[in-house]
Amino acid sequence: MANNKQPVDYEALLSAIDAAYPMVQILDKDGNVVNEDIMPELTDDQLVELMEKMVWSRTLHERSMALARQGRLGFYAPTAGQEASQLASHYAFTKEDWLFPGYRDIPQLIQHGLPVSQAFLWSRGHVEGNNYPETLKAMPPQIIIGAQIIQAMGSAVGQKLNGDNAVSFTYTGDGGSSQGDFYEGLNYASRYKAPIVFYIQNNGYAISTPREKQTGATTLAQKAAAVGIPGIQVDGMDPLAVYAVSKQARDWALAGNGPVLIETVTSRFGPHSTSGDDPSIYRDQEGIDYWAQRDPLIRFRNFLTEKGLWSEEKETAFIEKTQEEIKEAAKEADKAPKQKISSFLKNMYEVPGQVTQEQIAKYEAKESK
Repeated sequence: MANNKQPVDYEALLSAIDAAYPMVQILDKDGNVVNEDIMPELTDDQLVELMEKMVWSRTLHERSMALARQGRLGFYAPTAGQEASQLASHYAFTKEDWLFPGYRDIPQLIQHGLPVSQAFLWSRGHVEGNNYPETLKAMPPQIIIGAQIIQAMGSAVGQKLNGDNAVSFTYTGDGGSSQGDFYEGLNYASRYKAPIVFYIQNNGYAISTPREKQTGATTLAQKAAAVGIPGIQVDGMDPLAVYAVSKQARDWALAGNGPVLIETVTSRFGPHSTSGDDPSIYRDQEGIDYWAQRDPLIRFRNFLTEKGLWSEEKETAFIEKTQEEIKEAAKEADKAPKQKISSFLKNMYEVPGQVTQEQIAKYEAKESK
């Protein structure tokens, strides 16, 4: 009699993978605590500070959009909706940790120590926007999708060899997780147990390509399994959950256990960038409304207000203070000297060749008139 039993139950394998990556959540969309057991140990002052950072980020976004419309900014990737994903994760790290941001991660970069005026210069394409002080443990935002993963991996391996008491952390989007650099960086970091935390900010779209058209994987967190490291999916609109898993991930990596991959499920409320993207072409109102109801600021505001730690008056005063600081930063950026073609040529080579020297002389003559 023939044995019809199959050697492998593929459906069971796939179900087991899905079950291994549940969504970590502490606050529901209305700000109610749904998982008290994993509530992070944050004081009232720290909770308020985290809220302030998120409100600051939303205000920076709104002012940046206005500056872009005025022609005073340049390239800008909106961040509204991703405040918990960005600022609550960054809150778990220290200034001694090395940050490798993507182009949407300006808020974390500023919170890490970059002056707002310098961030504006970077958005304008001014060379001074990349002139970082040695004390700032961060690299300029990476424009090449996913390339920061490789850079951060190299930093973390170096930290391990040096015996540093710090880690590296880096961010990419769901589109970045489809790049070859993403897997290569994770694989190498895993092999050498490098102290690093990788973030995939899954905001649903790689520009206009929906996440479900990028990969057949149920979660992006499960990509960690291929290289033998922990992968976690967290509610990226929940600041407490994002902070809790980030703090644990940093502790794990710092203890010598190797990397962690965290997928924050979030949403960007606006276009991919100010460079001509129109989200109304590829996003429907139902989806927009769904994510608007999960706004991280509303969620955390409700939580803190219930605890008596936040109020409309306090938020209004903080926004006004932040707006004034951003206004002054824009004025400071305006003071930067205009860039010259001769300067670009001088910066290109340490020792310019004859042709380049002739070009420098040509443009300097024109620029002096």
